[in-house]
Amino acid sequence: MDSIVVGALQVNCYFLGCEETREAVVIDPGDQANDVLRVLTKHQWRLTQIVNTHAHFDHIMGVRDLKAATGMPFYLHQADLPYVADMRQRVMLWLGFDPGEPPTVDGFLTPGATVTWGRQTLEMRWTPGHSPGSITFVDHAGRRAFVGDALFAGSIGRTDLPGGNHRQLLDGIRQQIFTLPDDYAVLPGHGPATTVGREKRTNPFFSDLADDSGAD
Repeated sequence: MDSIVVGALQVNCYFLGCEETREAVVIDPGDQANDVLRVLTKHQWRLTQIVNTHAHFDHIMGVRDLKAATGMPFYLHQADLPYVADMRQRVMLWLGFDPGEPPTVDGFLTPGATVTWGRQTLEMRWTPGHSPGSITFVDHAGRRAFVGDALFAGSIGRTDLPGGNHRQLLDGIRQQIFTLPDDYAVLPGHGPATTVGREKRTNPFFSDLADDSGAD
């Protein structure tokens, strides 16, 4: 695995490569497609697909150029299609420049199914609330979860944006992330990594779980 921080809003872009086949996936290429390509080249990984935890503009701005350079498909949850459609307007409003046309979506991610490449797989779990189509990708072999903007170290994702739902987000985290073993790494869309156990014990949004024991 590798990762870089991209874009004005400092998005964590993750790379997962299969050492046997050299195939790879990229999660949340939010900007700086050239830097994303450099990481793939460094590891001699061949991109097979682009997958996103959700479709807020800061997570998808690099997708179009990455697709153009590699020819690989882009997938996300269907419920987040409206965010793709209004990416251009949102970027102009928030960042003050025109990013051009949004990327074309090639297919949809289905919670409960898997993303596969080479000899590796990711389980997809639906964790809406920050956006209606937010997905957590669980790498059981690597004992880690890529949670997008659902959960952060010591915090949770915003729910005051269009499509947000505070109660739905808390329920999704409890049901889909906190049911993973405590030692699983939590790799968020922004900021530092943490663990399932640490967030159950110390995240102020889940103070009722603070007495539960578990390993870091």
